[in-house]
Formats: sequence, C-alpha cells, structure tokens
Amino acid sequence: MKKFTRVFWALALPVVLGACATSKSVDQKIAAASAQSNQKIESVASQVEDLQQKQQQTDVKIAELSQSAQEALKRAQEAGVLAKGKVVFEQTFAEDRVKFKTDKYDLSAEAKTALDEFGTRVKGLTDQYFIEIQGHTDDTGSEGHNEELGQRRADSVRRYLSREHKLPLARMSTISYGDTLPVESNKTKAGRAANRRVVLVVLE
Repeated sequence: MKKFTRVFWALALPVVLGACATSKSVDQKIAAASAQSNQKIESVASQVEDLQQKQQQTDVKIAELSQSAQEALKRAQEAGVLAKGKVVFEQTFAEDRVKFKTDKYDLSAEAKTALDEFGTRVKGLTDQYFIEIQGHTDDTGSEGHNEELGQRRADSVRRYLSREHKLPLARMSTISYGDTLPVESNKTKAGRAANRRVVLVVLE
C-alpha cells in the first residue's frame, strides 16, 4: 500500500505542480492584459479630452470672427473647398485703402496698391487657401441696386487679383451684402464712406 501511495504521488505531483504553474501563468497574463487595456482606455480618454479642448478653442475663435467671416467659413465648409476648415485672416479694404465713389465700383490706384499687398501676402501662404470676397455698400439707393453694386465691387477685386497676381479664379468666390451689414451709421458722410468697402476672408 505504501509503495502504491509513493507511486501515486510520484505520478500526480508533477501534474499538480504543473497545474499550479499554469494557473499562475494565466493569472499573470490576465493581469498584464488588463493593465494594457487600462492604458489604452486612459490613452483614448486623454485623446478625447484633447479633441474636446481643441474644439472648444475652435468654437471660441469662430465666435470672435465677424458675422460675415463666420458665414464665409460656413459656406466654404458646405461647399467642401476647405482642408482645415479655418479662417486664416480677414482683411477689410474700406474707404481709406480701396476707395469707391458713390455708386461706383472701379478700382482706384490706392485700391490696386492695397490689393497688391494682399495678393503678395496670399501667395506667401504655404497651405492651400480659399478666398471669399464680400462687397458692401452704403444705404444710398434701393436694396436691389445696392445688392448689384456690392457684387460688382467684389467682382472687380476678384478680376484684379486674378489678372495681376494670378490667383486662381477657382479659389475665389464673391458675394454681395449690399447695405445690410454697415460698420458705421449711414447718417453721416464719414459713416457712408466706411460702409463702401470690400472684405476679403482667407480660408484654409
């Protein structure tokens, strides 16, 4: 009987020890896998938090833009012409730089000089860009007339930038706001002059 017992334990002991070792190994693998999963979860959570912060920063920046720049960004996004979906800069050419006489849309020498500076700046951009050119008027004349006049002013700028600076027409669009977005009161001569302007919004 004792001989049988010794034989039994001689055969069973390696199996028991092996089972214990296997169980310990499985526990270690489970623990390692759990730790790795936790790290991945923490990493994903961190990435989500970063994205949320960036989105909040983007929302703040968009909120700081002018109404027309926000609308330009939305139109360009809907048209699918943006890579990054952001406003690079917004430049206003008011009466002091791009002079438009009442009811006129011809570019003056001062206007061309200002647009030359703008064209050089745009050509210095390293990323692809899109430009929305917005025409504005004072409230002299009817609503329909001002709408058309604002469009002609924007078109004049677009033609000049294309001809003189070789900016692609496909990367520029025009829109007229007419007299709907005044920056000054139209009750004064100076106010009306300030409202006769062109705004260029450069987008990426």
